[in-house]
Amino acid sequence: MKLATMLALVVAAAVAASPAAAQQQDTSHRMASAMKSTGKMHKSGAKKESLKSLTKISKDSATKVALSRVAAGSKVKSSELEREKGTIVYSFDLKVPGQTGVEEILVSAIDGSVVSQEHETPKMEKAEAKKDKAEKKKNP
Repeated sequence: MKLATMLALVVAAAVAASPAAAQQQDTSHRMASAMKSTGKMHKSGAKKESLKSLTKISKDSATKVALSRVAAGSKVKSSELEREKGTIVYSFDLKVPGQTGVEEILVSAIDGSVVSQEHETPKMEKAEAKKDKAEKKKNP
């Protein structure tokens, strides 16, 4: 029985690691389910770990891409790996000198392209933080 479970994990990981699968569907729930059945999953971080296994670009490379899109002297205020806009992205909030709010830049974790770039005012940041907090309460 253990051999069958391990084989299922290997197959699930291979499918999830393919670039086509990463762009077309969210396989993290299947991988997390397989990991849970073997007792290898921790409640926090399982989804992040499965997303990380699908990345082709390092966080350092993505950071350089994001910083290249804003003025010199900009700093990373926060970053995270997430599924957004139909792909896996590194999401960066950058503090740009002389601007209020942050520049939010999403860099594809698959190919390093900029998926989106948007300026968030302090009011928009506050609303997003409130939304994120509500989602975390709903899905701990």
